[in-house]
Amino acid sequence: MPLRKKPLRLSLLQRRLIKASLHLTLLGYLFWLFYAGVNDNLGPDPVNTLINETGIWAIHLLLTTLLLSPLAQWLPSPEPLQFRRMIGVYSFVYAFAHLFTYVFFEIQLDMALVASEIVSRPYIVVGMTALLLLLALTATSFKRVQRKMGKRWQKLHNTIYLILPLTLLHFSWSQKTFWQEPVWYWLIGIGVLTPRFKKWINQYKQKQVRKKRTTLA
Repeated sequence: MPLRKKPLRLSLLQRRLIKASLHLTLLGYLFWLFYAGVNDNLGPDPVNTLINETGIWAIHLLLTTLLLSPLAQWLPSPEPLQFRRMIGVYSFVYAFAHLFTYVFFEIQLDMALVASEIVSRPYIVVGMTALLLLLALTATSFKRVQRKMGKRWQKLHNTIYLILPLTLLHFSWSQKTFWQEPVWYWLIGIGVLTPRFKKWINQYKQKQVRKKRTTLA
């Protein structure tokens, strides 16, 4: 049910200010993390802190991206959708920083160790799959690419509903538990995905009804 009778509208200036604040906050925090890590100001294990912080923020931004569509319906207003691409791209940037920290600082580009880590820790494969899908969404997020791809664009970008469970599985598996901190992310994720699954089920049922009517006609 909409929270407001009149749709929320932002001026061009307000939109630009919000975007500038987001850029400043998200880029600033990432630069600060690496700066603090290089200067040994991230606690006793700076590499582990960097890996955890970039990974957790990638999940936060992914969840935020998925929450913008329901928020647009509740307000009601298309304004939250103006920030969806930007926040989604930052989710990829943080996820990439997560991988970069692991490969360059944790295992220090030791490719033999990478292979053994993949075998001994399958959750790395799950995380890599989610990251590659996020890369595909980021690379095709431009309007010109969207127009060129046509209907295929929406199909590709629906994989965001697969990326979220893959990311949460990677997180839970790496923590060796689905309880404690991961369970809260799973609950939020289920809350975000449930309306989408209901919509798909309804669309499927309507499609089947139309198919039966066409057959009987």
